[in-house]
Amino acid sequence: MEFETPFIGRQYALPESTREVFDAHRDWLAPHFFDYSADLLIFSFHTFILKTPHHTILVDTCVGNHKERPLEHWHMRDGPYLEDMRAAGVAPESVDYVMCTHLHADHTGWNTRLRDGRWVPTFPNAKYLFSKDDWNFFQDLKEGDPGYAALRDSVLPIMEAGQAQLVDKDFQFDDAVRVEPTPGHTPGHYAVHLSSKGREGVLSGDLIHSPVQINRPDWSSKFCNDPDRSRETRIEFVDRYADTDVMLFAAHFGGPTAGHIRADGDACKFQVVEG
Repeated sequence: MEFETPFIGRQYALPESTREVFDAHRDWLAPHFFDYSADLLIFSFHTFILKTPHHTILVDTCVGNHKERPLEHWHMRDGPYLEDMRAAGVAPESVDYVMCTHLHADHTGWNTRLRDGRWVPTFPNAKYLFSKDDWNFFQDLKEGDPGYAALRDSVLPIMEAGQAQLVDKDFQFDDAVRVEPTPGHTPGHYAVHLSSKGREGVLSGDLIHSPVQINRPDWSSKFCNDPDRSRETRIEFVDRYADTDVMLFAAHFGGPTAGHIRADGDACKFQVVEG
């Protein structure tokens, strides 16, 4: 995990949201997911490490160090991300693949690190998997556009180093790891579906920013490129996984991050899995 904090105003991040809904679901939104005293969504920024029999795979690479960003908790960070990863038994050189669910700044930041004044790939032996649809969209950004800085310092250096692999909607490594298209937040946003020993999980990226969107999947975030498409995708996703054994791992849920989507009256809620 890079960091976790009460991060952003509820109304700003989820413009259609109401405090009444948050208050009605306090029993499962507090204390991990919403700061009721400050009206702030609690966000975690973390990378998932997947170990298969043949590969070490990272999913999303957080914000990164020494990068100029417009948000307080992102700007010019100097945190121990790589040291923490080494402590977890993963050296940068041992990573085989990096999967970016989309190309926003807080999912690509540690793609690169600063060395002798240049941005170079953090994981020198890895292939970085970018959605082809996202690449087609983001490469056309101009200076001043949201996401342009991340394109310049976290995505283009990977392309220039020849370490990028553009993937289509049906990409899969093997029977254990595959891409699940979830467009709307960005044009090529994808989730990562896992299967292992009869169990399944899905890493949802930014399809769902806050667990409250499991109860109100019609609420799209301010950061969605296509809010209507995001809404449709999220409603279908929640319906598909409700009351199944598929475990949900979200990109920004505070700890405990993992859980299940469970029916709750006429809607759904997020039920955490402790430990």
